[in-house]
Amino acid sequence: MGVQAGQGVSVERVAEAAARRSVTVIGLGPMGQAMAGAFLDQGYEVTLWNRTASRADALVARGAVRAPGVAEALAAGELVVLSLTDYDAMYAVLEPAAAALAGRVLVNLTSDTPEKARAAARWADGHGAVQLTGGVTVPPSGIGRPESVTFYSGPREVFDACRPVLEVITGAPDHRGEDPGLAALFYQLGMVMFWTSMLGYWQAVALADANGLTAADILPHATETANSLPGFFAFYAERLDAGRHQGDVDRLAMGLASVEHVLHTHADAGVDTSLPAAVVDLFRRGVRAGHGADSFSALVELLKAPEGEG
Repeated sequence: MGVQAGQGVSVERVAEAAARRSVTVIGLGPMGQAMAGAFLDQGYEVTLWNRTASRADALVARGAVRAPGVAEALAAGELVVLSLTDYDAMYAVLEPAAAALAGRVLVNLTSDTPEKARAAARWADGHGAVQLTGGVTVPPSGIGRPESVTFYSGPREVFDACRPVLEVITGAPDHRGEDPGLAALFYQLGMVMFWTSMLGYWQAVALADANGLTAADILPHATETANSLPGFFAFYAERLDAGRHQGDVDRLAMGLASVEHVLHTHADAGVDTSLPAAVVDLFRRGVRAGHGADSFSALVELLKAPEGEG
């Protein structure tokens, strides 16, 4: 009997399964198809299942095996990659075939919340499987590339045993800890920055358009602004961790004047103001909370609790 990573999951068997270069992929959206294709490119035996079976056609033509059902897909091997819409979809797919989960490693690359990832890991363990939570940081076009990163969390020994398989998906698998929710957390940290940053760019494009400029016209300035952000991240990180928000470099009250100018510029141009108005509201809350003479980094303290608390 080898070291057990969960009920019925032997790390030695997982390592042997990885060495056999055999994997099951469940979920064939654009990301799942890219992953299955990367495994085929590396000579893996790939078993597929998708609710819409025709999505597997091109991969089957390349040598993959289409399982007739989820239970058969799980039975094909110990290593199972899940690429589904969310965890509710995962349960809908796997629960009817739960009896076939014992001994499986679920490399769960489904996007959802850290809490749902933790609950799913407990659910998998209750069925004799073990979950490695994953958060892929690249679009489908980045799958299979050596520089691409995926965050993972869960049992370290399982991650290590599966590493050759994980490196096929993205060349830089990054284990963040034993807590199965951590990979989902790191993924969501990236997403909150990505979506809000891109929305800020769309807002700038809309304002430019209202003033007769194109996205191409403002691209150099937009790129320069975006490239300046890492310096700000690095400068404020130590202060944020220390809870120091002294207004020696910037002051929230001055920042409020600036974001109000942004809001007024949009209003004057006849552009939707919902996003800049939300920013102004947050700055005003900070001033009302007594942070006017502090750095605008003090706003992080407001963001740590719902409005009206803290």
